[in-house]
Amino acid sequence: MVDRIRWRAGAGTALTAVLSMAALTACGSGDSGDDGTLTMVVWGGDVDKQTYQERVDLLEAENPDIKIDLQLIPSDQYEQKVQTMIAGGDGPDIMQVAENVNSYSSKNQLVPLDEYVESSGLDLEQRFGPVGDLYSYEDQTYAIPDRSGAMIVYYNKDLFDAAGVEYPTAEWTQEDAQAAMERLTIPGEQWGYGGAGWWAQWWSFAYQNGGQIVDDSGRPTVNSPEVVEALQWANDLTHVHHVVPTAAEYADMGPDMGGDPAFAAGKVAMNTTGFWAIGGLIESDVNWGIAPMWGGEQQAVSAFGSGLAVTRDAENPEQAFEAIDFLTDAPAQEIIIDNAQDVPANLEVQQSDAFLQPEWAPEGLNMGAFGESSEFIFRAPFIPEWNEMQATFDDNLGEFWNEGGDAQAELDEIQTQLESIIQ
Repeated sequence: MVDRIRWRAGAGTALTAVLSMAALTACGSGDSGDDGTLTMVVWGGDVDKQTYQERVDLLEAENPDIKIDLQLIPSDQYEQKVQTMIAGGDGPDIMQVAENVNSYSSKNQLVPLDEYVESSGLDLEQRFGPVGDLYSYEDQTYAIPDRSGAMIVYYNKDLFDAAGVEYPTAEWTQEDAQAAMERLTIPGEQWGYGGAGWWAQWWSFAYQNGGQIVDDSGRPTVNSPEVVEALQWANDLTHVHHVVPTAAEYADMGPDMGGDPAFAAGKVAMNTTGFWAIGGLIESDVNWGIAPMWGGEQQAVSAFGSGLAVTRDAENPEQAFEAIDFLTDAPAQEIIIDNAQDVPANLEVQQSDAFLQPEWAPEGLNMGAFGESSEFIFRAPFIPEWNEMQATFDDNLGEFWNEGGDAQAELDEIQTQLESIIQ
């Protein structure tokens, strides 16, 4: 949940944002100011603060009747801070949300936006494609997509060339990926893959197998054969095939080491993660490329993103929606590209030359990998119990990822716990 919060502690990409005490204090009074100024809260770091502020500046320049007080909250404090604000009746007018959006909407903390969408003439499918209805709950829309990008494969061209391995493509299968990992591994020195211990990574493998974490009826199905096989495969890459560093081997590389920094250091040949890894690679010495995620029985990949929502404390929800509409339209979304912050959710911008050939990209970088991957995105279950579900996975799979084990036994226990959590 960064750069963005992503609610992804295992990805090795969590950022810390340093704010002044005055800025933190300002977050305590989040509703519209006496002068009608809208309060907007987001999470992240310096790049996020700069990018959102530039977009807000453009909004205000084009709409003199709208004023926004932008407040950035450190990622690890975001949810607690916003919940405290809303509980006290001082919620922001506009807030950034992600996978746990329905933890808010199910508590009536967000305003349904369908009425505003309809009256504005905004076509969510046309503007955003398959993620247009992502932030919905019980057939109502609670947020408008703002940032959106699939997980992709980062690969080290020099290591691939040295091993005589063809670069990855969307046509790869899981078997192809493993075969490449094995050829790219030099024991104790270099590893073929950064690993898949983060939910977004191994869930992709589960959905590639035809599995689901929560089925279409809302029932958890994490101990199905398809999901068990995927989790076991992901774990065995470390503890059986040794093509992924163990936790101890990562620790030997340095503090806070994981797939993203290990790839940037040239220690792993392939890594599967989101757009945010690009920021750390632009200035690196690694000769890198990107490609769409490989497939299994079918192609499936996780998508990351965030949306903008209107809270129940907004004094002028119509104007707040007007601001969101502007911020997710093409001119404001192009700023996301300029700062290499993320993948804009707006399809027009995703398909533009500005995105496909950004000034900051290395020559020949296949930015089209994001658009190609959008065809494979599965819809993750953005259930109200999202936080509790993720905590259950984290609490039960820590030892499994560190030491290896039996995926069936682990997922049987998790299934039992989720059945009592998910209503």
